[in-house]
Amino acid sequence: MTSYCTACIAGYENLTAWADLLDRINVFPVADGDTGTNLRISLAPLRACESGMASAVTVLAGSGRGNSGNIAVAFFREFLNPAETGLAGRALAGRDLAWKSIADPRSGTMLGVFDSLCRILDGASKEILDFPGVQKQLRHAVFETEQQISELEEAGVVDAGALGMFIFFDGFFRKLILDEQELTPVTELFAEKLHIRSSFQPQFTDEHCVEALLSLEGKKHDVQGMISELGSSAVIVEDNSAVKLHLHTRNPEKLRSDLSSLGEVVNWSDEAMDPMICLAQREKFTKNTIRIMSDAAGSIPFALAGKHGIIMLDSYITAGEQSLPESLFSPEILYSLLKQGRRVTTAQASMHERHLHYEAACEQYDKILYLSTGSSFTGNYSAVLTWKKENDPADRLTVIDTGAASGRLAVIALLTARLAEQGAAAETVMTYAKELTMQAEEFVFINEMKYLVAGGRVSRTKGFFADLLHMKPVVSPDFEGVRKVGVLRNSEDQLDFAIAKLKKYESRGAGLFVLLQYSDNKKWLAEIVKPRICRQVPDAEVLLVPLSLTSGVHMGPGTWSIALHTEGKKHD
Repeated sequence: MTSYCTACIAGYENLTAWADLLDRINVFPVADGDTGTNLRISLAPLRACESGMASAVTVLAGSGRGNSGNIAVAFFREFLNPAETGLAGRALAGRDLAWKSIADPRSGTMLGVFDSLCRILDGASKEILDFPGVQKQLRHAVFETEQQISELEEAGVVDAGALGMFIFFDGFFRKLILDEQELTPVTELFAEKLHIRSSFQPQFTDEHCVEALLSLEGKKHDVQGMISELGSSAVIVEDNSAVKLHLHTRNPEKLRSDLSSLGEVVNWSDEAMDPMICLAQREKFTKNTIRIMSDAAGSIPFALAGKHGIIMLDSYITAGEQSLPESLFSPEILYSLLKQGRRVTTAQASMHERHLHYEAACEQYDKILYLSTGSSFTGNYSAVLTWKKENDPADRLTVIDTGAASGRLAVIALLTARLAEQGAAAETVMTYAKELTMQAEEFVFINEMKYLVAGGRVSRTKGFFADLLHMKPVVSPDFEGVRKVGVLRNSEDQLDFAIAKLKKYESRGAGLFVLLQYSDNKKWLAEIVKPRICRQVPDAEVLLVPLSLTSGVHMGPGTWSIALHTEGKKHD
């Protein structure tokens, strides 16, 4: 019998596969194109709920992001609550907390999906639930959103948050009731309501989106009522002596000051909202004849991937009871744990999650090029080929084994995506990508061998003597794996080595594209390394990005890298 937690994981994996689509149709309350991203971030703790419901609820309490993410977190904190018995009781408690958390609740959002779920589960047990009936009623609740909110009706789409909850529960109940994982594509279930009308013009706003955690310090008063008057789109959840809140405000400095009068502001973030993002997403990549897909094991931050239309597939990082997608794991926490000697491991997404992403891409785009992490590093290449053979009769998905990881994979994906953005023919893009796999290079500068030893990459004896002699190896990943290309004494030697390599490539006469990657040493690379590279190799385009955390786990703090190709052009 499928466990409740296993069903939650299935639901979350389904949600992640369609997060990009949710971003594209995000219209209400602000058309800022982040509903899918916020739900993926906010509900990530569901992925690790099997390590304990109570711990998942604790992590959820602080994970909410954005309007939709915070409302969803309010629901799932009760839906996962081990103190509640039965699906109906948990759903009802979650629904009530979600409604209560919103200062100005509106029908036509995910709240309607929660209401529908409670009606479905009222008096029903898992054993008598009818999956087609559950799906039909939840789907109807999503379709209703268009008529309930004028912005959605004008745009011709359903509410992104409501659709996100449908996607979650579609995966959840299919697994819970049927113990199956094959899903009907979202594009088939909501085909006519997933494209914003060209006539839709979002309203301008100069507000900031604020996330904060407020410690009440034992004070007792109507916190929700007071906070809700300080901004708009307020989502407020009280938890013992703390309050997690989301607000939109034109004056974040004044808001912080006002909140400080109520309690201690423990955590704070604010970001200007851009209601024109949905327009940009609607018009962007219209020239593309092929969409690029790659792995988060390449050193491409999700924001940069989104800028160039690259579909990213996550791997997972586990430390203790915490297991999160690589793109959501905090680099500061990761490198701190490694320095403390704590056990940190990496893992691929489940085969089910990978399959969902392949299917979602094929349902949305006519042609996709998947630039896979090298087969000498992961099993992603063989996994996608197996899926393609059985599920891609239209031959929409083309797969290339890049023989790369970290920065070299990022260079291949970024430069290929840039060419695709220019409207190049699909065959031209694929040919170029294959050329890049043979031409792009990377040099990784290891600070301490012990992390490679811990991961089984080198023998303990070699690692011991390397650290003992303060040797810092330089390695280069390629089709055969990782090969050593040098051994240096200190960081200055590393920088000299990097500059010499870059000058050699620049001398070939073509434009030089360089991806400079940091682990826990961003300040040094930003203030010392990058300026020196720009002085010594002035015609190069240099991007500073974080080293993929998968690589960071295996190579450790202090690691940095240069990945390069000699046909880069200054676009960014």
